[in-house]
Amino acid sequence: MKYDFTSIIDRRGKDAMAVDGLGKMPGFAPDRPKEGFDVIPMWVADMNFPTAPSIIDAIEERIQHPAFGYFSPTKEYYQSIIRWQEKRNGVTGLTKACIGYENGVLGGVISALTAFAAPGDSVLLHSPAYIGFTNSITNNGYRIVHSPLKIDENGIYRMDYEDMDRKLKENKIHVAVFCSPHNPCGRVWERWEIEKAMEVYRENDCLVISDEIWSDLILEGHRHTPTQSVSEDARNRTIAFYAPSKTFNLAGLVGSYHIIYNRYLRDRIRAKSSKSHYNSMNVLSMHALIGAYRTEGAEWVDELCQVLTGNIDYAYEYIQRHFEGVSVCRPEGTYMLFLDCRQWCEIHQKTLDELLKAGWNVGVAWQDGRPFQHPWAIRMNLALPFSQVKKAFERLKEYVFHSYHK
Repeated sequence: MKYDFTSIIDRRGKDAMAVDGLGKMPGFAPDRPKEGFDVIPMWVADMNFPTAPSIIDAIEERIQHPAFGYFSPTKEYYQSIIRWQEKRNGVTGLTKACIGYENGVLGGVISALTAFAAPGDSVLLHSPAYIGFTNSITNNGYRIVHSPLKIDENGIYRMDYEDMDRKLKENKIHVAVFCSPHNPCGRVWERWEIEKAMEVYRENDCLVISDEIWSDLILEGHRHTPTQSVSEDARNRTIAFYAPSKTFNLAGLVGSYHIIYNRYLRDRIRAKSSKSHYNSMNVLSMHALIGAYRTEGAEWVDELCQVLTGNIDYAYEYIQRHFEGVSVCRPEGTYMLFLDCRQWCEIHQKTLDELLKAGWNVGVAWQDGRPFQHPWAIRMNLALPFSQVKKAFERLKEYVFHSYHK
């Protein structure tokens, strides 16, 4: 490969929550391991790879100029997004007017919610559900109504369209948050699935807020379909959010964007987000996006997706062979695994807390999946060099699932 996805980078003392946050954030971060075990960070959703060189080049070029005053987004910023969406997702007809900056996807979701719903209103969301949705939506006074995803006979998560329709009607819901690709399940929805979901939303006069932040991280054999692309109605009903942060490991730089084709929706959301005078772009974040969305960045992402596919395939097969009582649906996108440990815990008469702690003790810093609306889940980040992934699963086999140490 042209780019480095094998070196193990030492993130200690380099502002990395994934490593330095262990043992310091009760109820959120894993505990630190016992003495003798190094940390394998597999919880918070950022990557343990160095970012694309084209991003470093763009930032270094900008910081050669010593002034960092007020600025406006450049033409190249918008053109970079337009080119990226066309080449990666087949998007046509996207213009600068349809693109708007957001400090973060969750902030954009809340701007959209507050522009079109009042505190106390209900919002439809599929479950399992991203913890960021749960916290931000409920903290702003909204009531979440979950429509659980179902696992079919082939081990694939599917939307329950009848349940969605019933809950939209029963709760008089007119705003839904859609996640594509889905976090934490890793589904990359097929076009017909999105079409069917959007028809349910259309029939219930429901605005759709679509989080598509994972859209670049698609595993081999799958393809992302932008929600707005499936019909003219979807194009005008959907507020979509994207960012280079997940794709290129740039969460610490901050910076996302929305795509909104409908002028009415666009005007309402821009008015709402502008009132705090806080939703302002960082100049280095702008140049990071420009560097990311260059041809070299696209090549880097293609190689990254190959690495992630290999890591996911290894982990999935390893679990099938060695972790009896643990079930997992093979992800199609993202770099997260979502383990269902109910059967294992019941067989071994252990709680999920005990299982989590056993992994933490030996340095496997995996994440409690219960806040993602699943009572027996553990979430694992596989965006690490393969050697680290392999070491983590060997530790789990030796110390946790086969030889449980109290």
